[in-house]
Formats: sequence, structure tokens, C-alpha cells
Amino acid sequence: MAEPPPTSPPAVPRRHLYIGGGWVAPARGGSLDVINPATGAAIGAIPAATAEDVRAAVTAAVEAAASGHWTRTSGAYRAGFLKAIAAKVRERKETLAALETLDNGKPIEESEWDVDDVASCFDYYAGLAEKLDGRQDAPIDVGMDAFKTSVRRSALGVVALITPWNYPLLMATWKVAPALAAGNCCILKPSELASVTCLELADIAHSVGLPPGALNVVTGTGADAGAPLSADPRVAKIAFTGSGPTGRAVALAAAKNLRPATMELGGKSALIVFDDADVDKAVEWAMFGSFWTNGQICTATSRLLLQRGIAEAFCARLRDRAASINVCDPLTRGCRMGALISEAQYRKVLGYIEAGKQEGATLLTGGGRPEHLPAGFFVQPTVFTNVTPSMRVWREEIFGPVLSVMEFDTEADAIALANASEFGLGGAVISRDAERCSRVADALECGIVWVNCSQPCFCNAPWGGIKNSGHGRELGEWGLENFLSVKQVTKYVSNDTWDWYPQSSKL
Repeated sequence: MAEPPPTSPPAVPRRHLYIGGGWVAPARGGSLDVINPATGAAIGAIPAATAEDVRAAVTAAVEAAASGHWTRTSGAYRAGFLKAIAAKVRERKETLAALETLDNGKPIEESEWDVDDVASCFDYYAGLAEKLDGRQDAPIDVGMDAFKTSVRRSALGVVALITPWNYPLLMATWKVAPALAAGNCCILKPSELASVTCLELADIAHSVGLPPGALNVVTGTGADAGAPLSADPRVAKIAFTGSGPTGRAVALAAAKNLRPATMELGGKSALIVFDDADVDKAVEWAMFGSFWTNGQICTATSRLLLQRGIAEAFCARLRDRAASINVCDPLTRGCRMGALISEAQYRKVLGYIEAGKQEGATLLTGGGRPEHLPAGFFVQPTVFTNVTPSMRVWREEIFGPVLSVMEFDTEADAIALANASEFGLGGAVISRDAERCSRVADALECGIVWVNCSQPCFCNAPWGGIKNSGHGRELGEWGLENFLSVKQVTKYVSNDTWDWYPQSSKL
């Protein structure tokens, strides 16, 4: 039996913007309500930054970068701060996880898992920062004894980090940790729908003595804070995670200033299950791949392709298992599905469910609000069968707990259906045939492939997509390289005169 939710969840701390190493009230004094998705009630407020605040944050970062107190330090020095942040995150785990669930609506045990990953990610990039010192001045053989060439890596300078609401603290960490490890000064702009733990990250950075201006956190709407940050020409790079339409706007703003931008955008990933699969194990992965994080995950394998010979038994088992998922107050231990992030997202997901029914898909289970949860933004785990490729529930990213099922006959058919998408973030295959899994993994057009599983993510492995899912890679060594400038240094070491231009002889 599930444990009851805690009687006294933590209060949402009231904080200002974090700029230049201190807490600064927004210039216009505005604020935005923090809404608990499980109740729909306001439980606090965050500061509403505007263009004036963004300019101040960028100025603080520019001045910090110019001082060299962070940008021109050793990787070992910076690693010490990252390790201290990781330790503080672990120390505050219980409070951070509870705040994440109150702000975001995901089950408390998922939030606790996220906080563990946050600490691990800071530790991981601390290790890469230390290794960075040993990689400096790496020699390159250019094939000429007269020249010695080496490579230096240095910080880009000031970077803008714009993050989503589905993993507020973790997705911020995916950008903040490598950016700081590389020596950059950062402006973090989290989603206005879930910013609480990002302000707590600023508090942690402050508590460990991170140099002023190395990390700045501005909260506010995309129009008021995100847009001016994206357009500021003093920013050397933008790293963005979010929706495709917003990503395009951010990329265009960066392009106008000839600045690079890493884009981690939406997805509509396919999970292919062949008829030699273990049904119970595959059903578990199908549910985890689509319903984890309340279905609000860019890599969700929300298109399920079942080989025809297994489809009937699989769907029967899937229907029973999905209907048994514990949907409840996300602060409850044992909760396996919480509330969607906002009323707007709740209505959007219900609109997609209605579109699926109107377009002729068969509702296998779910499809509405759980009867025992009259308040909050809850939607039942939902499964559609008899779906066709033209249906919106198959083509479009829903970002909710909705799984669409199609059947296929051959391996080639499955691959063609999986790749017939504007997105290319993730994909998965389940089969006992290792050679088949290898072929499918090679053939899937995406940046991440899971074999006999769905959704595992590791901070030391690359993450990102192709097509309309964006470009660039985060995490692992690739995540660090995103925030480094590579400089060639070539020395002429010969004692001989270069003598390309002959000197005139004197008579």
C-alpha cells in the first residue's frame, strides 16, 4: 500500500534573481505564481525578469569573464567548486526533490532520482575539468620539423542556457555543469513553469563561494526574459532545450549575431517490438518509455510498433498493466504517475486524446481524468490502437501519457514506419535476436537508440537528435566540448630564415 504524502511539504522559498553573486529584485518588481500541478493552487512566487534584468545578468557575466577570476583559472580549481556543489545537492536532496515535485508534478521518487543524477553530473564534469588541464597544449604532428603545433582549449566566455520544465534542475545541470567546467560565465534562464529548484541551485552555488558572475539565474517568461537573452550580442553561445517553435526563434536570434546554438528539441520516438520478445518485459519497457515523467519527456517512445504475431497478446497485457498504474498525489510514495505541468498542458493532452478518437483510433485504456482525482492536472495513462500514420496522435509530439500503437509485418516495414517522422531524437528495439537489434539500431534515424529497453540516460553518454529534434550533443565529453573554444598555436622553431622573399644583394 502506498504511503501517504508528507503532512508538511517544504514551503517554496521566496527568492530574487541571482545576478553577479547576489540576490537582486527584478527591475519592474514583477512576480509569477508557482502553481502546484497536483492541486492547481498557487504555493509561492518567482521573480519575473524583464529585459533590464537580462541586460544586468549578461553584464555581470561579461565583467566576470573579463576579470579572469573564473575563465582563466585551471580546470582543477573549477572542479573544486563543482564537487562542492554536488555535495550540497546531496545534502539538500530531500528538500530539493520535494520542491521539484511540488513545482513540476512528477512522482517524488522520480524527483529523488533526478537529484541524485544532478549530483553525479556535477561530479562527472568536475572530473572532466581536472582532465582538461592535462589536455592543454596537446601536440599535433604537422609533418614539418620547422613548426611545432599544439591545441589549447579555453572558455567561450559568456553563455546563455535556456532550459525546460520537465526536468527543471536536471536539465539545468546538463548545461550549467559542463559550461562551468569549461570556465564559462553563465546566464541560466529556466522555464517560468518550473523555476524553483533552479533558484535553489543558485543558492547552493552562492553557499559554496562560486565566484560572482560565474552563474547568474534569471526567471521569467520566454517573451520577457528568454527573447532578450537570446538576442544579446555579448553572448558567445546559446544552449537551448525546449519545443521546436521556441527553438527556431532562439536559433534565429543567435544566427543574427552569428553565434552558435545547441538545440535539443522535441521528439516522437518509436519503440519496435518483434514477436520473439518476452511480452511481460517488453510491456514494462513500453510503459516506462511512454509514461515515465508523466509522459512529458522529449525522448518518449510514444509510437509503439508491434509485430503482428505478438500484437494481440501484447495489447491485452498492456491494457491491464497501464490501467493499474498508481496515479495519485505525486508526493505519495509509490506514486507512478503524477500531474501534468499546467492547466494549458492538461487541456492540450486531452485535446490530442479527443483528436485520436475523432480520427478513428481505438481507445484501449485511459483517455481522461482519473475519477478519484477531481482537482489538479491529472490524465490517465492512455493507449490507442488501430492507429494509422496520418493521425495526429502518431505524428505529433503530445508531451503527455499517450501511447499510440501500430502493427507491422517485416523488419523493413518497422524501420520505414519508425523513420517516417519529422523528428529524430530517440528510438528503441526489443528482440531476442542480437543481430536484428544491431541492424535496426544502425537503420533508425535518430541520435539515441535503446536495445531491449527504453529511456535510460547517463551523464557520460551523448544526448541529442537529428531532423527537427535539433542539433548538437549534450552530456559526456561532447557536452564539455560544446562550451570550449579550440585554438591552434603554431611556433616556428627553426634557426633558419624563412626566406620566402629573397633579399636584394648590395653591390
